Amino acid sequence: MTQTFQGYARQDGRKGIRNVVAVVYLVECAHFVSRKITEKFGENEVHLIGFPGCFPNAYAQNMMEKLCTHQNVGAVLLVSLGCESFNRAKLENVIRESGRPVETLVIQKSGGTATTIQAGRAWIEKTLVEIADVPRIEMRVSDLIVGTICGGSDGTSGISGNPAAGRAFDKLVAQGAACIFEETGELIGCEDIMAARAATPELAQELRNAVTKAEAYYDTLGFGSFASGNATGGLTTIEEKSLGAYVKSGSSQISGLIKPGDIPPTGGLYLMDVVPDGDVRFGFPNIADNAEITEMIASGAHMTLFVTGRGSVVGSALAPVIKICANPDTYRALKDDMDVNAGAIIEGEKTLEEVGQEIFDTIIATADGAKTKSEELGHQEFILTYKSFEPIGPACLPAPAR
Repeated sequence: MTQTFQGYARQDGRKGIRNVVAVVYLVECAHFVSRKITEKFGENEVHLIGFPGCFPNAYAQNMMEKLCTHQNVGAVLLVSLGCESFNRAKLENVIRESGRPVETLVIQKSGGTATTIQAGRAWIEKTLVEIADVPRIEMRVSDLIVGTICGGSDGTSGISGNPAAGRAFDKLVAQGAACIFEETGELIGCEDIMAARAATPELAQELRNAVTKAEAYYDTLGFGSFASGNATGGLTTIEEKSLGAYVKSGSSQISGLIKPGDIPPTGGLYLMDVVPDGDVRFGFPNIADNAEITEMIASGAHMTLFVTGRGSVVGSALAPVIKICANPDTYRALKDDMDVNAGAIIEGEKTLEEVGQEIFDTIIATADGAKTKSEELGHQEFILTYKSFEPIGPACLPAPAR
């Protein structure tokens, strides 16, 4: 039976599963004012995101344009100090052309903190009424884009949570959804088995190149993508961690390679290359798990699966996060923050297939409006920092767009 659920129809033709107002600070100097604007409103209807830097960055500009026109975003309030380098006029035009209501407040021209907060709250009150009438539209699994990451991994992640997420990915891809996995720095040693799943030989080489780039990048930094907490949790090498992380991709054919902000052109499985191109300029590729989740959302993910063994409590602004706990002891300690107990596999209570089906069912329920644990608790973590990327080449997306 075809599963359907009600989404939000955007004027640009996209379909969202949430209908939120995004308040966006365009430099850290506007962060406080932006946060005060959002404090008056409910946690599930107004979300705060932003970019802290004063200097321009093409990656951050592209990311913010994709985030502000994400399917789950119904309207956007931009908050600028006034003298930062972010191109707020271009961002406002992109949002306006997508059909979403947008307003820009410039603190230096709005009378300062108090009057800007007052003006921002007034605009949001008016706009929440306006977007409440956004037409609903029937959605199918094939309309969904779902990302997955893992964080706080331990020795259980690769044998319960990650392979169960992979089972759910296989079910989604079989029904036409687009699924994204990433963390090329944690795929070191997996490049050949991953390349064997590529849709074309040219894509296979691009997948190998992405992992080679990640290995060289981390070598330059002098660190691998291997935290002390991973070792405490029982992992011994980056290769062991990589094999555990890799299985969350499932077993479907890999349809393409994208970079942050690239939106999958059709259903299928995609690897996101999150390691910057060129010389090491801005430090670690992603400084924390939420930077990875932000990149998934910028590439159109309606929601993100987050597999953890050591435990995590985060959610995200703009799009739901479904937390899958691989370790049964961690689940018992943090059960109020976890959506799925994959530790039941470790204790022999459920099979991988059963937990994979549970994750799939949770995805459908979330798409249909059910709140994840992090949404119920009001989590809205968000990180966007400096990076630099070159555009992907034609070999990265061999399938035609749908």
